[in-house]
Amino acid sequence: MSQQPLHAAPLSWGHGPRTFEIFIEPTCPFSVRAFNKLEALLEAVGEENMTVKIRLQSQPWHLFSGVIVRCILAASTLPDGKNAAHKVLRAVADHREEFEFTDHCSGPNMDATPQQIIERIENYSGVQLAEAFARPELQTEIKWHCKYARQNGIHVSPTFMVNGLVQADLGSGDDISVWAQRILA
Repeated sequence: MSQQPLHAAPLSWGHGPRTFEIFIEPTCPFSVRAFNKLEALLEAVGEENMTVKIRLQSQPWHLFSGVIVRCILAASTLPDGKNAAHKVLRAVADHREEFEFTDHCSGPNMDATPQQIIERIENYSGVQLAEAFARPELQTEIKWHCKYARQNGIHVSPTFMVNGLVQADLGSGDDISVWAQRILA
């Protein structure tokens, strides 16, 4: 039985002309803080006025970053696409410390395997993604996120872009009204 061609749903919400892109590493505490504000931001600005796009910025000091990014993108290839990916993002954000290492180099996850991380994400999110995770062609989507971040000079998470321009002065600690004002300017 042959597999269907791989299609990853874009991680975007809203359909407005203004674009707010956020580059996040799913286990970064600052990225999680920013991710947790996105629904309220979209509601405040309006889906008809803006499009939110999540870009994944894997960072090697978050030691399971590559595995978790692959899980999110694998979920985006499932029939529920971006909603499945959002469930995975939410599960990781809600249980962030269970996917992280103490001081980025020690702690309980030292004995965790990638398979255990996948299973943990499946349990928390309710999304069965192991089969999609194992598809070799998923690396094309992973590389796209990496290349897109590099071409835009993205080094840290979270980083924000409004209408294609990096906004170095925006941060995860900003109130969503600050983000909204920049988007609507």
